[in-house]
Amino acid sequence: MIKKKNEIKKILEKLELRENPFHPLVFINGKPKIGKNVYIGLFSEVNAKGAEVKIGNNCDIASFVSINCADSHKKCIGLKKKIFNRKIIIGENVFIGSHSFIKGGANIGHHSVISAGSIVDGKKIPPYSLIYGNPMKIKKGYYKKK
Repeated sequence: MIKKKNEIKKILEKLELRENPFHPLVFINGKPKIGKNVYIGLFSEVNAKGAEVKIGNNCDIASFVSINCADSHKKCIGLKKKIFNRKIIIGENVFIGSHSFIKGGANIGHHSVISAGSIVDGKKIPPYSLIYGNPMKIKKGYYKKK
């Protein structure tokens, strides 16, 4: 058991991933700031390499979610010389549904819900919003108490 743990640790170091309190199959790259009482489901990734990524307290991030500050497509096809990185801020008490993708530049207000399968662009989203779809649509104030 100890030998396997050491092998996993070496693999994570080579991939520049670090151990995390969530699960070995949650991939954290860079040094995101993750608040208290945050749940991150299996096979999700948080990539903070190259830009600041903050996740507020009491967030629930489902399985198969990608929170990725990097955009490498223009470098890959030869239009840019480097990867473009942008900050991501996720407020407190945010729920992110399974198979969602949070792009660099996103600033999600507190008490918001990201529906499963949504692609969240690099925009400022007000608190208490419902975000859904691809391209994303925003229902501002959807969860605000009346």
